Amino acid sequence: MHKPLDVITIGEAMAMFVACETGDLADASQFIKRAAGAELNVATGLARLGLQVSWVSRVGDDSFGRFILNTLRKENIDTTGVTLDGRYATGFQLKSKAENGTDPIVEYFRKGSAASHLSTEDFHAALFNDARHLHLSGVAAALSASSYALLEHAALSMKAQGKTISFDPNLRPVLWKSEAEMVEKLNRLAFQADWVLPGLKEGFILTGEKTPEGIADFYLQRGVKAVVIKTGADGAWFKTASGEQGAVAPVKVENVVDTVGAGDGFAVGVISALLEGKTLHDAVRRGNAIGALAIQVPGDSEGLPTRAELGAL
Repeated sequence: MHKPLDVITIGEAMAMFVACETGDLADASQFIKRAAGAELNVATGLARLGLQVSWVSRVGDDSFGRFILNTLRKENIDTTGVTLDGRYATGFQLKSKAENGTDPIVEYFRKGSAASHLSTEDFHAALFNDARHLHLSGVAAALSASSYALLEHAALSMKAQGKTISFDPNLRPVLWKSEAEMVEKLNRLAFQADWVLPGLKEGFILTGEKTPEGIADFYLQRGVKAVVIKTGADGAWFKTASGEQGAVAPVKVENVVDTVGAGDGFAVGVISALLEGKTLHDAVRRGNAIGALAIQVPGDSEGLPTRAELGAL
């Protein structure tokens, strides 16, 4: 019997080749193939925790596209909303092997990808109506005007039905024509969300506010119910429309391997806990814990825990 969806999300996935040796990518001769994509990482983390998740996208009818579909199926993520598009290729990226917790170098090959041709034609009402929560990210919003239109349509539709929406800005300035356009369009999406999850630097760019409370108030005054701000080494800070607020200490990590994917792990923790009815404070604690796991492994999603592993934390 079909189980109703807990979460639906929209995004781009790429084949990712992670260098096996440190140094310049030009000198790397061996790579490990993985699947990458902010929204796919969140979908993977939520599915591993036992939630029913659907991921909407387009992939090329090529080996990379089939690899993405196989990855989704292995993670028990619903693929009903994925279109195999023979007109365009699946994007890919190269990622350096980092040392001592430094950020790796990532080179993207995604221009004109199948996912960049997402549009409102990819909004299948029955599929979205089946989900109780929508998660959106600024990455998919930046892919193209038609992809942005899909996200906006999905948000308005889910909001009209009283479903909850989360939004992670995930700023990608290089994909936008200008910072002004990025700020205007991402804030338009954020104002539709119940839960907004920016980093401190992202919040400053999007709101002009320098403090966590200033950033939170910017969104709360525009109808958002809760804002959770990632504050780096200080952990996270949150505030709700009812005035509840507080800081949540980080989980200390002795050996930082790869910082990419930390924010996606944080989103997994917050979203999963809130959907389970946990308090926002407990949800942020879970977000910090899963984010800490994510940065201890070289891949974007390898550190995301199963329900049993989460329980052991």
